[in-house]
Amino acid sequence: MRGFLGNTDYDWFTLLSQLGHDEVNFWRPSGSASFKALSPGQPLLFRLKAPHRAIAGFGFFERYVPLPDWLTWETFGTKNGVKDWASFSKRIAKYRRADAAHLVGCILLSSPVFLPKELWVAQPEDWKDQIVSGKGYDLSKGIGARVWAECLAAARLQAPPLAAQPPRWSDPIPTRRRLGQGTFRAAITDAYDRACAVTQEHSLPVLEAAHIRPYSKGGEHVLNNGLLLRSDLHRLFDRGYVGVDKDQRLLVSDRLRADFDNGTTYYAMQGQQLVVPRTVTERPDAEALEWHRDVVFLG
Repeated sequence: MRGFLGNTDYDWFTLLSQLGHDEVNFWRPSGSASFKALSPGQPLLFRLKAPHRAIAGFGFFERYVPLPDWLTWETFGTKNGVKDWASFSKRIAKYRRADAAHLVGCILLSSPVFLPKELWVAQPEDWKDQIVSGKGYDLSKGIGARVWAECLAAARLQAPPLAAQPPRWSDPIPTRRRLGQGTFRAAITDAYDRACAVTQEHSLPVLEAAHIRPYSKGGEHVLNNGLLLRSDLHRLFDRGYVGVDKDQRLLVSDRLRADFDNGTTYYAMQGQQLVVPRTVTERPDAEALEWHRDVVFLG
């Protein structure tokens, strides 16, 4: 099993350890490069920079998504490890050129574990201070195995619910994982190539991640329970004025005309084929769409 030791700022670690989020953004100031060190479900270990030089926790990699700085803050807020937008902007400016594109490299982690100082784990014996961003390790043997075993042992010493999670830690690549709300939004945006599934609108400020079956109604933050929709279509979808048929074409309810004596713009979209992700497992779930038609859509 692969793991990645990422260099971590102490203040990022300290704030997040106090807040107790279920997801965090282990971000990079520039989104120009990709992140291929981990596959979904593999652990990223938090290696504190000098003078601490220790491993202080870990989280599980979900997805890498480059996002504009404003959207990164809007989506994750304090899960970025800073207290407010001004601090976030200042931190980004500290690390990148003023003329750099305003994209942040979002390394999205679920189920983060933050260890108290007395349980910090010694960094790998071969670690060099010249390493800038981090280094990958095989966690099944040698130095990597020692580090990972000590991280798991330290995590299990903490009070529940962390101590109740060893199955998740011992098998860190489940086929279906529940994402945090921010990761869900970023992942949907990325999976749909930053375009509305119906209109192909690409203006990010008006695009929203819609749940097919709402979280409050038993839905989950998983990719196949989501659609990327323009904000007006999202509101209509949530209220049942539009839906999606079994062939992934847009349905527009007659109630839109009856209730508002209008809807011309949307009736022109009737039967529009949705543009869905290329990855099959990220496409809308047929059962979720059927639930929406049966329970929410105003047929």
